[in-house]
Amino acid sequence: MKAVIQRTIMPAKVTVDGKVTGAIDKGLVVYLGVGKEDTEEDIIWLSRKIINLRIFSDDEGKMNKSLVDIDGGILVISQFTLFASTKKGNRPSYLNSGSPEMANQMYEAFMEHLRSVYDRPVAAGIFGADMKVSYTNDGPVTIIMDTKNKE
Repeated sequence: MKAVIQRTIMPAKVTVDGKVTGAIDKGLVVYLGVGKEDTEEDIIWLSRKIINLRIFSDDEGKMNKSLVDIDGGILVISQFTLFASTKKGNRPSYLNSGSPEMANQMYEAFMEHLRSVYDRPVAAGIFGADMKVSYTNDGPVTIIMDTKNKE
């Protein structure tokens, strides 16, 4: 799994066909890509890292606080393009992305796991939909994680 994580201290929302499908007041916006070799182990590792990432500022302006510390939410957006390969030519290849069926199952399992271990708002877009995401990237702070490299 690959994730692009951005912090927001303002409301964030995702809409599909003009309807809000997920929203948080503050916290993390997570773009999640599922690869064809991802497993439940990836879900568990990534969930733990996201919840415990200390990327929110403390009273001294240092990034020492996690989602738990700020009582923040998580807005998860499915994003198969995180597995784009631009090695050859100018048209990205998505051969390393999970199939739509497998990726949707893993996305749903990821959401279910997050909700089971994190008792604050966990919101989402709709897998495979044309989504509009709006928020302010605070900082800006953007973290990229890859479960296969454990970074």
